[in-house]
Amino acid sequence: MSLKGKAAVVTGGNSGIGMAIVLELARQGASVVIDYVAHPEATEELERQVHALGDQVIGVKADVSQVAELQNLFAAAVKAFGRVDIVVNNAGIETRTSILNTTEAQFEKVMAVNLKSAFFGTQLAAQQMIKQGGGGRIINITSVHEDWPMPGNTAYCLSKGGMRMLTRTAGVELAPHNILVVGVGPGAVATPINLTTMQDPLLLKKLDSAIPLGRMAKPEEIASLVAFLASDGASYITATTIFADGGIMQSSPGL
Repeated sequence: MSLKGKAAVVTGGNSGIGMAIVLELARQGASVVIDYVAHPEATEELERQVHALGDQVIGVKADVSQVAELQNLFAAAVKAFGRVDIVVNNAGIETRTSILNTTEAQFEKVMAVNLKSAFFGTQLAAQQMIKQGGGGRIINITSVHEDWPMPGNTAYCLSKGGMRMLTRTAGVELAPHNILVVGVGPGAVATPINLTTMQDPLLLKKLDSAIPLGRMAKPEEIASLVAFLASDGASYITATTIFADGGIMQSSPGL
């Protein structure tokens, strides 16, 4: 599996799953653009790690909930590497609020960061890929909650459900251009977004017991799947979601 000569953009790329994806794509030989909105020091450290692997990398500060900043992100990628072959719409947030108490501001922020950014990220990626020719890969980091209800986190589930249909519809629409659109749906992953659970032994034990494999995923396990989907080995996969959940969707009624 080699991504040598490919240029990738990863949104929300300086922490959690995004950071692991950046490093794995770089290990496979891709040049990488790291999108971030905070913690520039983390981005600089990640750039050093990628350079140590012998690959090219740039960090770009861009709020992907704003289309103008997404446009700047893609312009920076093309300026740096001449093309865009792989886009990973990874940026995401949650509020852990129910339908009864989610505010308008919370709802709009979740939708903007999770769904709007993925929609326009897909649009801008496809436009660039069509312009340069040769097809490309758009990978949307969704969640088991694109399918699976999570009471108490309604806006997040809605945003991921929207990403599900974005993946399916865009995958069909862009197939004539050889642009493949695939979702990756993680279950519970050991990242900062799950820090509260990870720091509570009782909550962590309850979660682990609900997962057939008996543990949360490592970010690197999600990243390796993304790298595969970006490679030639996944050239016949599009308009669908690949779940990486340790079997939890098949064994538990919901979280």
